[in-house]
Amino acid sequence: MRSCTLLLFGLLFGVASVKAQKQYNIWYFGDWIGVDFNSGTPVARTDGQMIQPEGPASICNPTTGELLFYTDGISVWNRNHAYMPNGAFVLHGSTNTTQSALIIPIPGDSLRYLIFTADDKEDEDQAVEYSLVDMSLDA
Repeated sequence: MRSCTLLLFGLLFGVASVKAQKQYNIWYFGDWIGVDFNSGTPVARTDGQMIQPEGPASICNPTTGELLFYTDGISVWNRNHAYMPNGAFVLHGSTNTTQSALIIPIPGDSLRYLIFTADDKEDEDQAVEYSLVDMSLDA
């Protein structure tokens, strides 16, 4: 019984000291909509610029939860919902791919991210590609 009590205490203490990562606190999807989880309660957003029925991706500042950018796998929008430089219709994802885009932070680099995309072309080889987003460019 004592070991169970110690285990429970350890879990509670461990959970209390965990700091949340906020890089996935804002999601955009569907037709111009999103959800913001920063307040702890989901809040609807209607400021998105994409129409994407399947597989979009977004990324936020891991400390503040502020939106950095989002993508439908074809274009990339910044936090102001404008196309990022070189971000309009340049990625090779698809609106018909279950997971059109995936954003991965580069470990140890808080300013660069990889966007992986997948196409849905049945008449060609399936392609998975990546693009680099450098947040130090263009403010």
